[in-house]
Amino acid sequence: MSKIGTQLLRLRHDSSHSSQDRAAPADYALDHRQVAEFVVGTLDAEGETALAHQVARLLPFHWTWPNRVVEAMSQLMDHFGDQRELMAWLDRHPGQPRLVARLYVFMGLLDWYSAAPAVVTAMREYRERTPYPPGLKPYLVPATDDSTLASIAFKVEKLLSEERTREAVELAIATAAWLQQVAPRARELTPDVGDLDELMEQARQDIKAAAADT
Repeated sequence: MSKIGTQLLRLRHDSSHSSQDRAAPADYALDHRQVAEFVVGTLDAEGETALAHQVARLLPFHWTWPNRVVEAMSQLMDHFGDQRELMAWLDRHPGQPRLVARLYVFMGLLDWYSAAPAVVTAMREYRERTPYPPGLKPYLVPATDDSTLASIAFKVEKLLSEERTREAVELAIATAAWLQQVAPRARELTPDVGDLDELMEQARQDIKAAAADT
């Protein structure tokens, strides 16, 4: 679990963001035969598509996987080598696997920029003028700090776990739009922020395209 969980552990763990009660429904599972055949390269295209959908459904519950799922995911991670390759594989399968992969990449970006002081400052200044950016009022607390973006990422994942996929997509797109707006100010504060606005635009387009296929 540490091998997989550490890579998926984007979010800061505190009492206000606990996923320990997010248990997967009983019908969520991995087909161990399909996992074994995929790893050795004998699984057919139909079976691989089914496996990709199983993995996509299970990812939001990575905190509480039972041992059998952990073992099967460990096999897959050994095969792929790292999370980047796992996400690239999911992205090759239209529908829910592709959408989940792109949302997880986006969640990783949110956690990355959570730790960027210039981005946090730019967000705080924005909220002094507009306390709640469009589409984000239900998800933001009044204070803006280095947990704000990580908290949004947590909520995207939680919505996925509750099968509220449309809301997860809307939250991700609204957050990307907000970061596009604050990007120029963040870059003024430190050039290390780079092309945050372009990156967020690409993320928005990728997520929208994947959502259109689900």
